[in-house]
Parts: sequence; structure tokens; C-alpha cells
Amino acid sequence: MEHVHWTSISALWILFFWLLSLSTAEEEVLMNTKLETSDLKWTIYPQSDPEWEEVSGLDEEGNSVRTYQVCPQDSSGNHWLRSTLIQRRGATQVYVEMRFTMMECSSLPSHHRSCKETFNLFYYQADSDEATPTHPPWMENPYTKVDTVAADFLLRKGGERKSNIKTLRLGPLTKRGFYLAFQAQGACMALLSVRVFFKKCPALTRSFSYFPETVPHTLVQQAQGRCVDHAQQPSSVALPPQMFCGEDGQWVGLPTTSCACMPGYAPVDTDVRCRACPVGQFKSGPGAGQCRPCPTYSNAPVAGSDKCVCRPGYHRAESDPPEASCTKPPTAPRSIVTQINDTSVTLEWSEPLERGGRQDLSYAVECRRCGGPAAGPGEPCSPCGDSVSYRPAQSGLTARRVVVWGLLPHTTYTFSVQALNGVSPRSGTEPASESVNITTSRDVPVPVPDVRRSRATESSLTLHWLIPEQPHYNILEYQLRYCEKDKQDDDVGWQYKDTKTNQVVLTDLRRATPYEVQVRARTMAGYGIFSKTSIFRTLPDEEDSHSQLMVTGVLAAMGLLLLITVIAIAVFCFR
Repeated sequence: MEHVHWTSISALWILFFWLLSLSTAEEEVLMNTKLETSDLKWTIYPQSDPEWEEVSGLDEEGNSVRTYQVCPQDSSGNHWLRSTLIQRRGATQVYVEMRFTMMECSSLPSHHRSCKETFNLFYYQADSDEATPTHPPWMENPYTKVDTVAADFLLRKGGERKSNIKTLRLGPLTKRGFYLAFQAQGACMALLSVRVFFKKCPALTRSFSYFPETVPHTLVQQAQGRCVDHAQQPSSVALPPQMFCGEDGQWVGLPTTSCACMPGYAPVDTDVRCRACPVGQFKSGPGAGQCRPCPTYSNAPVAGSDKCVCRPGYHRAESDPPEASCTKPPTAPRSIVTQINDTSVTLEWSEPLERGGRQDLSYAVECRRCGGPAAGPGEPCSPCGDSVSYRPAQSGLTARRVVVWGLLPHTTYTFSVQALNGVSPRSGTEPASESVNITTSRDVPVPVPDVRRSRATESSLTLHWLIPEQPHYNILEYQLRYCEKDKQDDDVGWQYKDTKTNQVVLTDLRRATPYEVQVRARTMAGYGIFSKTSIFRTLPDEEDSHSQLMVTGVLAAMGLLLLITVIAIAVFCFR
């Protein structure tokens, strides 16, 4: 609790001194008789019997000053003293500080009932020095009375000699200048000095806004300022900074402003000025932020930079903030692998060795047709255009695989795979790429020769075929499809079976049922076309039934013949 208490007190003292520095008024002196060394030459009335007298005296510091004093013998008259013309210099309210002494009436030797211990202060406005000994008339109108001034300290015989200081405000002033007039009606006094001044709000810098020296013309004068050097307001703010200057010459409240340090400049002395960021540092936005060192691979070659310039070969994408490090395009993709399937090709590749320091890596594929059945000799390669399609896409690929469809058979193509990232468009160079050439249909296998049956049972068929004679490629596998005869509907009803050899056993077949069979081979280029249809029947088939019938007939005939022979022999023996 004690710590919190002292902290609060410290904060209050800081606030107090801040307000004190904010509210200190300035004074501009229009006249000060203490600084005059020669006669003041003020006008005295009446001149025929003047009571005011200009004399030389010494002030409190012992300096020679010119003073006026009056101690009329006849206290019933009006004794006037008028100054020379005082230029107001744009002030509408001025202050008059008077230092004077006054004798106590009871201490005067000729004390009478009309003696007074006060005097009156008047002023008269004029655009030129028009006053004469008779003009304006010596009366309250046209003069304007300010106040009746009374002494706080009176002089007595043998008493302390002490002067009075009174400050009065007069106004509003509308003309170029004015005269002061002092009226003594029975007072015995000495006017030691007169100082005329006005108060003004001093030049002020707060919240990155500068307000010039301001003279208040009303109770509260609105002052317009400007942003300090290297500070600015948002473009959406139309009004300049504003603040109020009180009639006492003190700034009131806090400024209304949106001024902030510009990009490339940071606050100094809290909110007074903006300093340029040094070389090698930057500040990207307006406001109270501080300068920061340049990101990797960038530099600020001059002071006051709002961004750092990327080194040669490095860039920032349009979407990158100024605080982002500079990066470069990626290197080329590596190791493109192709898989050709007659009129389509699958491309796969490996990631670049360097991504350029970014994570937004993508790929694009370019296709060029370089020859084919319709191409003439020496014809240059041309873009594939819309004749081919890409799955999933031609550009913006994030996976390292694409399938290209719609290629022409027996045609040579060149495919280029580009690696790109966010700064590739800003590099001014072609993206790094890797290329590969392919020829469609070149290694597609020829049809398989006739399929033959090796063996048949009631539920299986063992089939074999000759290997196609094309030594420039390797057959990876065979695909056999089969179905019951006359029960296939396009591709529906077929059953498929793959094998690495040129022989296959089909099982789970129906008894005594004919099956249609086709075979095709597959290489790296894809599948060839199916062989012509062959029909095979599970046992018992038609040929087996005919053979069994013939054997049965032969056996029956031989048995009948044998029976006849036995009967003949028996008859012969019986006889």
C-alpha cells in the first residue's frame, strides 16, 4: 500500500509540472516607464495650474527612473495625467501594472475633508496620435473608466516607506492604439512606474502538433496549428490541429489533432518531434512505432526510409509486408518421370533443391508439340494450346503430379515443368524449369496372338498365348477379360484377371458353358488393344459328347456281334 501511495503521489507531481509547463503564459510589454531614461512628456491638466510633476527618482534597485507625483493644495479639483499613444499590437485585452505610493490623509499637514486616498484610471482609444492639450475633453466621456484604485499601504510620518502594486485589465480594444489617463481628486501620491502589457499563449508543441504564439481576442481563442516536421495527419482528416488559448495567455486542455510521425520517422522527446530512421533501419507505417533493423537480404541506404530495398537477386511479393525478408525464385524441379498411355502422359517430379526462402511453392506445366504424322520435316515446335487438357490443372499446382490428356498418337511432345513462388513474377527472368521429351504410341504393345486352351474341366479353363515379338520394349503384365458368351454389354459383364506370364487359369466357371476371352499386354507406355475374341467351353463340351456316343455305338455293335457268334457256336455244338 505504501508503494502504491508514493507511486500515485509521483504521478500527480509529474502531471502537475506538465500542466505548469503547458500553462505558462507570456507577456508582451507595450510600455514600461521604468525603462525610460528621459522625460516621459505626458500631458498634464490643467496646464494653467499643474499639480502633477515629473521628477527623477530611484527604484528599489537604486536605478534612476522617471516618476510623476501630485499633492494638490486644493483637493477639490480634478488633476489629470495622460500618457502618450500606446500601440496595442493586435491585442484586444491589455493589462496595466501600476506601482505607486500614497500618503495617508491624516498625515498631511493641510488635512481637509476632501482629501482622498484613491485615484481613477481611464483610457481613450484612437487610430492615430490625435490627442492635444484640449482634446479629447478632460471628462469621463469620451474617456472610458477602468476602475478606482485604492492603496493597500499608506505612508505616514516616520512610518515604513512601502509602495503599492495594482494590475488592472482594460478592453476590449478595437482601434490601433489608446491613451492612459490618471485622475487624482485630492490624493497625495507618487506614480512610480507604469507597465502596460498583454498576455499571449506561447508557441507550443504537443502531440506532434505545433501551435504558434497566439494572442487571445476572446475569453477562449481557438488556435490552429500544423503538424511538426516529418509528421502528418491521415488524408481523411480535413481540419488542421486545433487548441484553445485562454484570455490569461494559458493554453487550455489538450490539442485536437491526429498528427503522427510519417513512415520512416520515429518519435523523439515523447511527442514533440520526429526523427529520421538511420541508415540500415526503417519504419513502414505512421504513428508511434520505432525504427527497426532491415529484414534479411535488404538494406535502407538512406535515412528516413519507410521500407528496405532488397539486395540484387532478392525480391518481395506484392502481398509481402515491408517487415518480411527478401526472397528469391526457386530452382528448377528435378527428375521428371513420365508414364505414357497411348495418347496421355503422367508427369511426376521431385522438389527443387532451393525453394528461395518461401513456402508458397507451386508448379506450372507447358506443352509443345514437336512432330507427328501431320508435321512436315523441320517444322518447329508449337504450343499445344487447347487441344490438350491437364488434370488437376496446368498451373498453380501444389502437388508434384499432373496427367496430360488429348495427345495425338505417334507424336513427339516436349513438356516443361516450372517451379514458381510469390516473387517469381518480380524477378524479371523466366522461371527455372526442367524439360522432358516423349513420343506417344511408340512403345504401346501390339495385339496378343490367338489365345489357346491348354486344359478344360467342368469349372475351369487353362489358357495360354504367344508373347508378342517386339524386342525394343518390355511387357510388364497381361490383362485377360472374359465373360459368358453373348452376355457382355459393352464393358459391363466382363471379368478381369492380371498375370505376369503368358498363361492363366480361370476358375469358378459354369459347367458346359461357352466363354468369350480377350487378352492385351501392358508396357511403360500403357495397354495395347485387346486380342480378337476366342471362345472356350467348360466340360462337357460338344466334341466330348459326340466322341462318347461313337464309342458307345461301337461297343454295342461289338457286343451284339459277340452275342451272335456265341449263339452260332452253341447251335453248332448242339447239333
